[in-house]
Amino acid sequence: MVNVDESPSLRERYVPAGWPGMRGKRVVVTGGTRGLGEGVVRLLLAEGAHVATCARRSAGLTALGDSLAGDERARLFTDALDVTEPGRLEDFVTAAAKRFGAVEGRANGRDDMDGLDGLVACVGGSRGGTFEQADGADWAATWELNVGHTARLVRAALPRLRAAGGGSVVLIGSVSGWKPGPPAQYGVAKSALIQLAASLARELGPDRVRVNVVAPGSMLIPGRRWDRMRREDPRAYEAFVGAELPTGAPVTPHEVARTVVFLLSDWATGVSGVHLPVDRAQNAPSPDGY
Repeated sequence: MVNVDESPSLRERYVPAGWPGMRGKRVVVTGGTRGLGEGVVRLLLAEGAHVATCARRSAGLTALGDSLAGDERARLFTDALDVTEPGRLEDFVTAAAKRFGAVEGRANGRDDMDGLDGLVACVGGSRGGTFEQADGADWAATWELNVGHTARLVRAALPRLRAAGGGSVVLIGSVSGWKPGPPAQYGVAKSALIQLAASLARELGPDRVRVNVVAPGSMLIPGRRWDRMRREDPRAYEAFVGAELPTGAPVTPHEVARTVVFLLSDWATGVSGVHLPVDRAQNAPSPDGY
């Protein structure tokens, strides 16, 4: 059984794999201070990319920056914002592109290099409880957080992706988006991302923009749901893992992050329109699955 507390340190885990074409790429990641988002940001920086990330709380962004040193810290741009607030996400994308353009422009003696090479729509979540408990506002908020913010991110970044000659977009779905389990509003929103990726892959293909969706399974993240269950109710945790995860352990954020960064890299230039589960062959998404 994997134990979170026995996992290697962040600095040891996020070692560059040397994927072709990642060094110097300019990537925007929403929700990059915790869990999977943080893992993606750290791995991208380790691979030599310039990364812009946002989160609602400035404290998390400050902690992320303070944990980095030297060149990695210099290649990180952050902003505190709520991705559902009108205009703020679009302003963040513009600011990130200008920041990247200024850095690259100084290196190349040009002032017109504010393109982007990649996006990761990592912010997500759910509001409301069961179907009977969740009202219309809960459904709308869950949709906006997962699907609305993703659509707005891609739309805001599209001119910059075109300016760079194309790029890679990775949407973060969930095992709940293709295997049934409550809450329904979350599963429905995540399932919409599968359709969105397939549709945008076709529509944006002529612009050399690839779009894929990665669907993580239940991730073992310190302090989050599965880690709390493992510590507070180990019998229930072991029953869930034993019944639903044939490998005997949930997937780790780092395993998912490696898949995301692979799809952003030039090793994946032939991959677009794909729904890619990273879940260790998980069955039901939770102990409450059907």
